[in-house]
Amino acid sequence: MNDCVLSDEALLRLLAEDVPAGDLTTATLGIGGAPARLEFRARRAMQVCATEEARRLFELGGASRCLVFSPSGTWAEADTLLLWAEGPAGALHRVWKSAQNLVEWASGVAGAAAALTKAAWPLPVACTRKNVPGTKSLSIKAIRAGGAIVHRLGLSETLLVFAEHRLFLDMPPADTINALRQRQPEKRVVVEVGEIEEAMTWAVAGAEILQLERFPPAAVTALRARLAEAGLKPLLVATGGVTAANAMNYAAAGADLIASSAPYSAPPADVATRFVRTAQGEQHG
Repeated sequence: MNDCVLSDEALLRLLAEDVPAGDLTTATLGIGGAPARLEFRARRAMQVCATEEARRLFELGGASRCLVFSPSGTWAEADTLLLWAEGPAGALHRVWKSAQNLVEWASGVAGAAAALTKAAWPLPVACTRKNVPGTKSLSIKAIRAGGAIVHRLGLSETLLVFAEHRLFLDMPPADTINALRQRQPEKRVVVEVGEIEEAMTWAVAGAEILQLERFPPAAVTALRARLAEAGLKPLLVATGGVTAANAMNYAAAGADLIASSAPYSAPPADVATRFVRTAQGEQHG
């Protein structure tokens, strides 16, 4: 969790986007060489993520030293010191906003994942692959920092049969399940369903996992009862419309897992930053 998941190349691209031709204000004022320190603190309580990426960004941007005090995955109360960097003021100004944006965005995702995970306990919460495009590595780190697990990283690793796949099939459900097992014997078959009768059809056909798209909790309870009567025990994954406000209802209804993309759209956390003008040669530990 404490490793930087973004490459130096990716981090340098972030800097290039924000500072394509130098920091005009700092350069014009002529203050770039002044010794300085910059602190990141939690303005309000927050689940922390991406302080390691921020540290590496400061290092790449010319800071002489940067220390992380609150690693990814930790809970920080208001005013907790997250990290500080020291070096020439020009280097710190260059990196400041890019690093702050990284920590705020990733910590917002982590916080939302933590809230959903807490509300769903004891059910595990798996976050889907519907992250903001181009942010997969940091998105996955963020949801893990909040205690969630990965639903699937992409299309290459799981058998998840949607209605959009079934539109092109001409074989009965049982034959579909058998064909999938023959071709991918080490994989479990997941089928997304939209209502109880459809779920029963695929459970009878042999699907090991049913992904219940927008089932209200009452429908999950009813399906669990129908499956028990038939002696069937597929895992039930509640997805679509599950929030921290209603997650406990899905746990009580008989779901085995919650799948959600909601944390990816969480508002950023609020990180306070403070510059300090330091004396030439001053050291901090």
